[in-house]
Amino acid sequence: MTAVVAARTEPMAISDGHPEFAVRGVALMALISTIALTATAGRYDFFGDELYFLSAGRRLDYTYADQGVIVPLFARIADLLAPGSVTALRFPAVIMGVGAIVVAALIAYELRGSRRVQLLAAGTYATSYLLATQVALSTFSFDATLTAVITWLFIRWVRTRQDRLIVIAGLVAALDMQVKWMIPLVWACLGLGVILCGPREMLRRPALWVSTGILASSLIPILYWQSQHNWPQLAMGAIIGAEQDATGYGPIGFLPQWLGLAGFLGSLLIAVGFWGVCRQEALRPYRFIAVALVIMTTFVIITHGRPYYPTGFFPAMFALGAVALWRYDRKRWMNLAMIPTVVLTVLTFIASLTVLPLPPGWRTVPENAIDLGFRSAFWGTTNWTRMVAAVDAGYDTLTPAEKAHAVIIAQGYWQAGAVEQFGGQYDLPATYSPSRGFGFFGPPPDSATSVIYVGLDTAEPELRNRFERVERVAQVDDPMGIPGIDRMVAVWKCRGPKQRWSVAWDSMTTLYFDLGLWRDPKATTRPTR
Repeated sequence: MTAVVAARTEPMAISDGHPEFAVRGVALMALISTIALTATAGRYDFFGDELYFLSAGRRLDYTYADQGVIVPLFARIADLLAPGSVTALRFPAVIMGVGAIVVAALIAYELRGSRRVQLLAAGTYATSYLLATQVALSTFSFDATLTAVITWLFIRWVRTRQDRLIVIAGLVAALDMQVKWMIPLVWACLGLGVILCGPREMLRRPALWVSTGILASSLIPILYWQSQHNWPQLAMGAIIGAEQDATGYGPIGFLPQWLGLAGFLGSLLIAVGFWGVCRQEALRPYRFIAVALVIMTTFVIITHGRPYYPTGFFPAMFALGAVALWRYDRKRWMNLAMIPTVVLTVLTFIASLTVLPLPPGWRTVPENAIDLGFRSAFWGTTNWTRMVAAVDAGYDTLTPAEKAHAVIIAQGYWQAGAVEQFGGQYDLPATYSPSRGFGFFGPPPDSATSVIYVGLDTAEPELRNRFERVERVAQVDDPMGIPGIDRMVAVWKCRGPKQRWSVAWDSMTTLYFDLGLWRDPKATTRPTR
């Protein structure tokens, strides 16, 4: 990172000859990042979505209601190799994050950046908060890096005009389609960027249409599954938007969160990258990358999406910014001004790995969804086992005859994943949930006549509509806890379902995830399975 403040006598980043790739420096940075991220990966307990991925991995399928198969597959492998290990579960995400560091350096190399410039681009990603958040196993962990690889292949094509690179990009996009269904939007934004800014020669290459066909073909099994289940993914857009508005201030809070992921140095390089593709002749052929980022970011803001959706473009923008910065005729005060930016960036990143999560004694009480978002970021999600112990206490109230025809039903998919993950020490029956993707795993058997139901303590009226007898048997309500985990949670013993499960399940399944602290009536659409 000291490369940022080097004297202006450093050779220009773009020259007639192609610089060497900083193999040793990038390899050392990747090794240090791998060790640091792996060593600190287990500091947070399982996140709710990670528990869901583990449950999905136990039910491997070619696709799911809300994602592709790759993340559940890796979750399953980790669960088999190291059961219960948070670090093992997150190690694939660590590797993907480190891969994005390398891609940032490769893009700088393609832009003819010197070795120092390559290390600046890689180091910016390596010290961004984006990398710190990428460590948790998620579809984003894979999607961000695969998107970065696609931008690298497009940039390399601009320099070499090797059409096989575009075909490879299509294959990577098809692979990414099995992770997260955002890649067609990325592909379309890149295409619009090329149409608006060039190089339009790419549009005349058959390789582009072959690669687009490859990506389109990868959608076929996913679209078939969705068509057979009433297109649940289409309904998710409004729900995600409502959740984002509740937990992240919606479009108003988008940009601060977006820049926060980039970090201080990353935000600076993104700004310089935009300037560079407009003002520096050597970088103008790559304007389509910056334009694609603008188009996608605008779309995500309008649709109230998550701030991290467009961040797969960050490695390319870091590289463009690093090259543009190095070519700029900087004054001495500019070099000096970079010192606090670099120091603040590095210290913030180190703090995110060592200080967080904060001590339990400093916990705050979440009173609304925004508080819950801060609580999760600074303390994580904890006390899953306390909730599962309450489920076991409720199960123990059943008679042996009732246990023979009993199941567990969780109101939320996080709770269902927790029961499956931590319920191994108890002799619990199969777990089901009507929540989001978990609901599409299927209903309980019609022979199930007794249910131990765990959910928010407001669920009882709904339960009485569905069962002949409902009895509350356990309560978990720590004032300092997290709603849905160890606060506002109750366990009921329910007997005599009024409908067969194969009939009732369609009316129970919902994509809406009740956080316990907010409600959006517009987001309660129930898909028909």
